[in-house]
Amino acid sequence: MRVSTSQIYNLAAISMTKAQAAVNKTSEQMNTGKRVLSPADDPVAATTILRLNQELARAEQFAKNISVAEHSLNQEELALDAIANLLTRVKDLSVRAGNTGVLTREDYQPLAAEVESRLEELLNLQNTRNSSGQYIFAGHQGNTQPFVADGGGNFSYHGDEGQLRLQAADNMTVPVSDSGKRLFVDIKSNHNTFDTFPSSANRADPPAGISVGLVIDQEAFDEFYPKDLRITFNAEQAVNPPGPNFTITERASGAVLMANEPYKHGENIELHGMQFQITGQPMPGTAAQPATIDFGAVAAVDFSAAPATVRVRVGGVTETLVLDRNITNATELAAALSSDTDTVPGSGAAANRAKLASLGVTVSEQGFSSDHGLDISITSGTAATDAALGFATQNEGTTANNGQTAQPGDAFHVRTTDKQGLLTTLSRLSQAMRNVEDNPESKAALGEMVAKTLENLDNALTNVISVQGEVGARMNTLESARELNADAKLHTDKVLSDVQSLDYAEASTRLAMESFILSAAQQSFIKVSGLSLFNYMR
Repeated sequence: MRVSTSQIYNLAAISMTKAQAAVNKTSEQMNTGKRVLSPADDPVAATTILRLNQELARAEQFAKNISVAEHSLNQEELALDAIANLLTRVKDLSVRAGNTGVLTREDYQPLAAEVESRLEELLNLQNTRNSSGQYIFAGHQGNTQPFVADGGGNFSYHGDEGQLRLQAADNMTVPVSDSGKRLFVDIKSNHNTFDTFPSSANRADPPAGISVGLVIDQEAFDEFYPKDLRITFNAEQAVNPPGPNFTITERASGAVLMANEPYKHGENIELHGMQFQITGQPMPGTAAQPATIDFGAVAAVDFSAAPATVRVRVGGVTETLVLDRNITNATELAAALSSDTDTVPGSGAAANRAKLASLGVTVSEQGFSSDHGLDISITSGTAATDAALGFATQNEGTTANNGQTAQPGDAFHVRTTDKQGLLTTLSRLSQAMRNVEDNPESKAALGEMVAKTLENLDNALTNVISVQGEVGARMNTLESARELNADAKLHTDKVLSDVQSLDYAEASTRLAMESFILSAAQQSFIKVSGLSLFNYMR
């Protein structure tokens, strides 16, 4: 067989390339300490290595989660410790305030000042942030300040009831926060009480406020419980002389409890054993502007021989009015349309007045008026009714849309409840001490407030201590998870090392052999490439 010179070169190049690749690969293995550099080296081992590296990455992430969780729980624990100490101090102040037979109004002012200072401190503690700037008592709303002072000693919660959780192991998640609503708002009260808050739709600027309020007659309040109140500001024209006024209704039934009551800034409002104040200048409502249809040129028409009807529609409700008498002028027409007797026996005109009342419509010599401002339509008449009323009543008839319905003003809510927030408890205590008078009735009322405060503080402290125990249990769980993850990581590292690590003794021997093969290939090529007939020609 003839071997060409180019074939010799090609074979030599392939041989030396393979030998060089083998040397390079072994060198890289020795440099990295890894036996498997690519899946092609060992597909089964490569799959195992990928899985083990994923397990190590998860373990590393779990370790980070545990550190974050421990930090958050430590912050919560510190905040709860501070709140528990604060509540203990307020209980001491409440016990001192219970000495109503000895202390005077002047003595109560410094006590109230300290309670107010503690109230501000408590508000700050309940708005504690973690190292990431998240509010730890806001549930899932970490970027929203959970507790906000609304004025008048009132506070509102703007977080949710969620609980943040972090994964500490494959099948373990640990709560790392607690909802401020559960901790500080939904605290069982030993007595029925109430919350007050303004409507979110209020428009006054600056906003008007409502005080936190007090139960001044527990027996009367318990009879009213669990109903709620709505306080709505009316149009100023609703009273005479015109001025700010409000109406209080029972929220569920709409029953009016106080109507068109004149309003004075900060004046006590007392109802069903409750006392509260509204402050500022609430936005008044607007009065209704009636929708009207005026009579035109009233023609003389005698309906006694052939009674006629027209249909009146207001706000989706339709009634039929009967004309059954002789009409010669607008006064007689108005009387006929609002009749409560039948001129023609059995005509039905006797129901006209009641039907108009149900529609909220009045009829005068001028025409129809929809008192609530709703659109009014007159239809289904005849040529005779067209002539008598002086406007079209047939077919589509006549519609008035020149009215305007009444618009309520600012509103406030009183919601009865068997729970009392911690901030509300301190706020009511401070207000009661600020307002106490040196008389037996006022001192007795303060004594009752102090007794309720002590009961509610005990309930709040029990709630805080219970959550402190939960926090401690979570931290123990995290410690166990840390140890478990550490053991799992150690085992995974060992298995990974067994699968992936290089045997340096074997690799060194193999590198020497591969280097020898490469050198031999190079030397052989030099010898072979020197063979040529031209070397033997003279």
